[in-house]
Amino acid sequence: MSCLGSGMNIVLVEPEIPPNTGNIGRLCSVTQTKLHLIEPLGFDLDDSRLKRAGMDYWQHVEWKIWESWTAFAGSLPENSKLWFIETGGPVCYSDAQFSRGDYLVFGRESSGLPGELYRDAGERWLYIPMFREDARSLNISNCVALVLYEAIRQLGFDGEM
Repeated sequence: MSCLGSGMNIVLVEPEIPPNTGNIGRLCSVTQTKLHLIEPLGFDLDDSRLKRAGMDYWQHVEWKIWESWTAFAGSLPENSKLWFIETGGPVCYSDAQFSRGDYLVFGRESSGLPGELYRDAGERWLYIPMFREDARSLNISNCVALVLYEAIRQLGFDGEM
């Protein structure tokens, strides 16, 4: 069976921690998901921790660096659907109805997404359930994996090897 890939897009807005981005790159590689990195990045692309976490998968990742959110957003096709994953959203990620080609948007490890990006997103502002009030968040690479695999599951694992 030939692999069609997930048909999804992961967007990291100003990622800060190289191993997290490396892990997400590896995830994008094995799911054939496009990765979009929005500058500024909190690391250099030749960082050894980024490469170590991504292992030898980076050569198989379709990725692009964007100089700003404005540049990224301005490049999107008119009917693009963006999902903003951020604490406080009105919809649990598992209740969203994903489509091939959607963009899953995640923010900085230290501060999340800028509020102006998701405040008016309505039902496209998603949250991941937490079971401890004193815990701030899950690791971003875990969050990306949870949401991406839910989207791929909904799409019927099309392209699975």
